[in-house]
Amino acid sequence: MAKKFALIGCGNMGTAIAKGIVAAGLIAPADIVVSDVNEASQQRLAAELGCTGTCDNIEAVRGARLVLIAVKPQYLDGVVRDFAPAIAPDAVVVSIAAGVAIARLEGLLGTDRKIVRVMPNLPAMVLAGMSSLTPNANVSAEETVRVKELFESFGRAEIVPEHLIDAVIAVSGSSPAYVCVFIEALADAAVAEGMPRAQAYTFAEQAVLGTAKYLLETGTHPAVLKDMVSSPAGTTIEAVAALEAGGMRAAVVDAARAAAARNRAM
Repeated sequence: MAKKFALIGCGNMGTAIAKGIVAAGLIAPADIVVSDVNEASQQRLAAELGCTGTCDNIEAVRGARLVLIAVKPQYLDGVVRDFAPAIAPDAVVVSIAAGVAIARLEGLLGTDRKIVRVMPNLPAMVLAGMSSLTPNANVSAEETVRVKELFESFGRAEIVPEHLIDAVIAVSGSSPAYVCVFIEALADAAVAEGMPRAQAYTFAEQAVLGTAKYLLETGTHPAVLKDMVSSPAGTTIEAVAALEAGGMRAAVVDAARAAAARNRAM
């Protein structure tokens, strides 16, 4: 599968994925071709990775064992129809196009194609992404493991059935925005207490990063960690009580479900 990797679309997410794969040593640059309609974009990424670059999608996918489609959803149909006949019959085709279902990809590529729908999120750009992987029935277990390994090179990845994609959007795809709102609010509070804004953001951002890292690496339940830092009659439990009184938990649930509902409607 690592004989040749073709990336179609050298935007931010496609670039982040290619860099993660190369940095992890999973695919050698000599076995990678990157393609983009923007010549400067593909040349820049090709030079950085030490791989081949082109503006010809057909040439890029020809002979590739793995094809990653990283183009915007509104352009996907035309782009895929153009190069679909050139894809090797046994190649695995991965799409990270938001909102594009497997059925639509099968309509463009053929129902006999090996297709994996992936939903990464923005932290992939700093090697801390979270990706959901949904293979169709043609993808073998071994191929699924291999694709998962590639996406774990820049974060974490989980196999998710397609009917849960709306939940993935709610809890992962859109959630960096919710986290930023929370960080802004924390920083505003620190500024109100007299801390310089730049310093306030540093404290808030590191607190969020460190808390998530602790939970992921120790397997501690969030409620347990909350209780660990909430001493009786202390400052933290006072803050937690204020958050509950303000309806933070319900607001977050409502926000995430609104994102899921919007994704279903699109």
